Amino acid sequence: MSFLRMLGFGTDREEERAQHETETVHRIARELEELGEERARFLAAFAYLLSRVARADMKIDEAESREMERIVVDSGKLQKQQAALVVEMAKQQSLLFGGTENYRVAKEFASLTDKAQKLDLLRCLFLVSAAEGGISTTESNVVRQISDELGLEHRDYIGVRSEFRDRLAVLQDDDEPAAG
Repeated sequence: MSFLRMLGFGTDREEERAQHETETVHRIARELEELGEERARFLAAFAYLLSRVARADMKIDEAESREMERIVVDSGKLQKQQAALVVEMAKQQSLLFGGTENYRVAKEFASLTDKAQKLDLLRCLFLVSAAEGGISTTESNVVRQISDELGLEHRDYIGVRSEFRDRLAVLQDDDEPAAG
């Protein structure tokens, strides 16, 4: 079963890609199926949204991948190996279907969660964004877009964002000399 199919999305394009999935993708799907449908759907959407913000700058670097795995272990209560598989699958699905599925996955996550879980996701999105040292304006804008798609109010987004103000690129003082 494909990652997006697990979320309840099935498109012709997705069906075509499913025929070409690698053994790794099949293995990840089996890992998710063993978790139970509701938990698997939550983790699938959660990891997908993490990868979406990590990919805001059109690439996902190693620091972002490690942070996503750490978050999925902590938040998903998964073993490290399972988390690595879930994150890898989410990254691949985001790469393959990102533009067409972003909104739908966010809405699915919104339907599965309460406000506290949505706010926790925003914190996790900012943690992934900060994995490289700072949160770019592009990354912050993607988190804002996801916040809107989740149905959160602007003040909710600002409240969580303010927790990361020291890492926001827009608030960095570019005039100070680099430490060193």
